[in-house]
Formats: sequence, C-alpha cells, structure tokens
Amino acid sequence: MSSQRSTTPRPAGAATTAPANLRITVFGTGYLGATHAVAMAELGFDVVGVDVDQAKVDALAAGKVPFFEPGLPELLEKTLATGRLRFTTDAASAVAGADVHFVCVGTPQQRTSHAANLAYVEDATRVIARHLTKDAVIVGKSTVPVGTAARLRELVAASVPAGIDAELLWNPEFLREGKAVGDTLHPDRIVLGGVSERSEAIMRAVYAAPIAEGSPVVVTDLPTAELVKVSANAFLATKISFINAIAGVCEAAGADVTVLADALGHDVRIGRQFLDAGLGFGGGCLPKDIRALMHRSKELGANRAAALLQQVDEINMGQRERVIDMALEACGGSVLNKRIGVLGAAFKPLTDDVRDSPALNVAAALHLRGAQVTVYDPEAGDTARRAFPTLGYGTSVDEAVEGSDVLLVLTEWKQFVDVDPQRLAGLTSTPRVIDARGKLSADQWRAAGWEFTGLGRLTA
Repeated sequence: MSSQRSTTPRPAGAATTAPANLRITVFGTGYLGATHAVAMAELGFDVVGVDVDQAKVDALAAGKVPFFEPGLPELLEKTLATGRLRFTTDAASAVAGADVHFVCVGTPQQRTSHAANLAYVEDATRVIARHLTKDAVIVGKSTVPVGTAARLRELVAASVPAGIDAELLWNPEFLREGKAVGDTLHPDRIVLGGVSERSEAIMRAVYAAPIAEGSPVVVTDLPTAELVKVSANAFLATKISFINAIAGVCEAAGADVTVLADALGHDVRIGRQFLDAGLGFGGGCLPKDIRALMHRSKELGANRAAALLQQVDEINMGQRERVIDMALEACGGSVLNKRIGVLGAAFKPLTDDVRDSPALNVAAALHLRGAQVTVYDPEAGDTARRAFPTLGYGTSVDEAVEGSDVLLVLTEWKQFVDVDPQRLAGLTSTPRVIDARGKLSADQWRAAGWEFTGLGRLTA
C-alpha cells in the first residue's frame, strides 16, 4: 500500500456520536488501555476493557483508577454510569460480542537486552483471534518494533476460526502522561497503518468525532505506522539530550543555557518545547522506546541511527551523574550524614509514574552514599515508597526543606516552581538549592538568600 495523508475537516452539521451498532474491546487496562477504553465509551461506543488482572478489573469496574491521571477518574465514573463501559477478565465473551479489538498491552524492555518484550502483544492478539465469532478488525496500539505487525498478521491467520475474516492494522498511540484524556479525545493526528478500504472506513467511524474536529488522518503501510511513535519519542529524546549536551558547554564557557534556549526557541524550525536543560527524561516510554529502536536499527543494519540513539541515551543517563556530583560539591565533597531534601519523585509532573524516574535514581544514589534523604511529591509518594522503601518521605514541601543541607528540585511540579523561596529560606540554616529542571528563577532564589546552582546556569 502506498503511503498517503488526508486531513478531514469538520463538515457542516456533522454528527459527533459514534454508530450505535459498533462494539469495541480494549485488551490491557493499564495506562494506555484504561484511558483508551474510557475515551471510546465517552465517544459513544459500547466498550469492554479486558485484562488478566482481576484486581485491576475490579478497581476500574468500581470507578477507581489505579494510577494518577488528571480528568480520568471523573470520566470513568461518567462512562460507567451510562452502561456503555464495563471491564472483565472473560476474554472469550468480550471478543464474541465486538467488532473492533484494540491491543493496548505493555511492551517492556527485555531483562537481558534492549529489545522489546512482545509476549503480551502476541498473547493478546492470539486470544482475540481464537475467540472471534464474526468478522472483525484487530487494531494494534501498543508501541512495537517495526516488523512486528507483519508477524502478528501471520499469527492471526493461523489462529482465527475458519470462515472468519480478521484484519489486523496498526494505529499507534500518542498519549502524554498528565494529558492523556485530551490526547485521546482530541488527537493531534490519527495514524492508520495497513488498512483496507473496509477497515479504513471502520476506523474513520471509530474516530469520527475527532476527525470532525479537524484531527488529521495519516493512512500508510504497516512499517511506517509502527515507526511513527518510536520515531517521535526518539526525536524528543534527542532534543532533550542535545540541550543537555549544550548545557555542559555553557558551564565550561560561562554562558547561561536558559537564555540560550529562549533564543533558540524563537526559531520556528526549532521551537522552545523540550529545550529545558536538566535531569533528563525517564518514565515508561522514552527510555525503553529509544533502546528498542536502537536494537531494531542494529538488526536492520541502520547503524547510524543506532549510534545516534546510543549517544542520546548516554547523555541522558549522564545528567543523573552530573546532578549527583553537584550535590556532592554543594556538601563539600561528601553527603555522608548530610540531610538532603528532594522535591519530586515522579519522572515528570502530572503523574504518579516513577518508572525509570531520574529523580528517584538521584535520590537513591545519594542515599547509598550515606545521605539522609527526604523526598516529597504531591502525587507519587506512595508509588515511590513502594519502589524505593529505604528512602525517607515527607508530606509537604516544608518537611523536605526543613533542616536540609541542600535542596534538590528534581521534578518540575508547578507548586515547586511557584513556591516562595523567601519563606523556605527560614526552614534551613544552609539554604542551598540545585535546580535540576531549569524552571526556577535564579534571581528570585538568590535574592531570598539561597545559594543557587543549576545545570548550565550562571553561578552568580
């Protein structure tokens, strides 16, 4: 199939509700799957979320979201009340009654390599195919290495009951944690890979409301669709690592990376987003996605891409070491028995996700060097405590700051950026702060009596 792009504007008087007879399943009720299931129900579909984890299914069925995502709990309660949304562990009954089946399970990094673990995607696809009782469309949304969908098509062909027409296509997700509900209901693009005329029409019906709002539809082949998400993540990761590398040049030259980034951002070809020098990226997507792309690029012989991504990854991980070194320098070369306040545990604001969190990585490393670490995060405290139970945890900004030898701002929650440094200065006899996210006003904190340092920032 040749690649093409089409943008469908909102026609006059277009309906915003989905066809009443189209039924959907969503396999996997983690971050992606739960959000997608709720959003599809909000768009007017009858939806069944399917998972092997009974506790997760029970929680969602009771209106409880097992993770923090703004707006999702309210929308879950609303859609459950309509009767259009339910959750189950009974895959067979869910599949039998549906026309479109979304695969939204995880693809974590393998324990022994950078490759993605595709076992969950394969299992979900096989289960769907085996239990089909009528013609259906299987839609992959999970982030997978290029070439996966072609193999899954073979799996479907070998598993589907005789006489059933099952078509597999790819529709990658582009969710941002903290903004996932809006990203699903109002996507900035809809990519459909490997569709036939029939399946494209079905998917356009599924996304009729956002298409009517003006969301562009990109129709392409399977490999291109698989590569869109990982390429987007790789580009963002590269942009972050670029400015962090330049921050090192700024430190050596006596320049200020925040002013430099502002100047760069005025160039429309570059833009200001993702140009904040700091601790680098983490979470459950960017790190494992760029490593999976690196691994797959090597397999395909695309060694330049693999080498670039290797450098991006190394620069990113090096930022954590740099912040640890800055904390050591602030404490005179050793953090043994020093009290360190840490603001932030989640890998970014508006989430409680601590997977591969740079903040917790730094906090744990300082703890291992003998520091008394107190971490505060407005949403990720419980998840952080489960992941790193040996760290100390506070219940407020003040508790993290009180008596600290140095304060580290490691996640850019708005309440940390907007906090009054003058008031906080009275909580410690050694007001030292390290801005590891490039969001604090150096002038304001210094005027309040703090010794201020930041990555790529002027020291005075």
